[in-house]
Amino acid sequence: MKGMDGDIHIHPELEEVYRDSAERIARLAARSIAEHGSFHFALAGGVTPAGTYKVLGSPPLRDEVDWSRVHIYFGDERCVPPDHRDSNFRMAQETLLSRVPLPEAQQHRIHGELEPEAAVHHYTETLRRELPLEGTIPIFDLVMLGTGPDGHIASLFPGTDILKRRKPVAAVYVPKLGAWRVSLTFPVLNAARHVILMVTGPKKADLIRHVVKHRYSNPLPVEMLRPRGKLEWFLDRAAARYIVPD
Repeated sequence: MKGMDGDIHIHPELEEVYRDSAERIARLAARSIAEHGSFHFALAGGVTPAGTYKVLGSPPLRDEVDWSRVHIYFGDERCVPPDHRDSNFRMAQETLLSRVPLPEAQQHRIHGELEPEAAVHHYTETLRRELPLEGTIPIFDLVMLGTGPDGHIASLFPGTDILKRRKPVAAVYVPKLGAWRVSLTFPVLNAARHVILMVTGPKKADLIRHVVKHRYSNPLPVEMLRPRGKLEWFLDRAAARYIVPD
């Protein structure tokens, strides 16, 4: 489909999206561990990824992953403490990390309780220490992303200066939210070996129609995603309703 490079998986029901995406992550983990001994995975925030994490963190998939060789990271984080209700880390802790035997030393969160630039520095140093690098760019085995109706991915929002940042991690103030966030940037997202993009629900249907049918000179952030590795879309029927027949 025009505008949607990569493989597209569309499921009638949301639960099928959760299951299929979780199974894909488990397979990618096994392949990465077999190929180079570890699996470096950046999580997304949001409701849909939370459903996937619950499936991944439950039998039988939980027992198919060698968690001793998995490292978990985050694509972005709100500038809040880790126990705050808006924290991506808290969501991941409740839905995945507390359910699997993943060593705490292999859980690499963004320290949103710090001042934004301090959080950027801390996370950048973590990525440099833990991940393989190409120049200054860390290489993830898998980055998982969602998108909002406005087309943002991670905390790369339309009209914000972070869209042009070249350093791996950056802080951004999002005026419409009145809040600071810390996020991976496009050079990192596009360097990943694999990217999973999850889009579900009727509120995203207009966005998917736009991505498929339109190409403007000022693209949305989700349209700027061009990973060198494999890109896969996981959609439910509600989000895909304008691009597939009933």
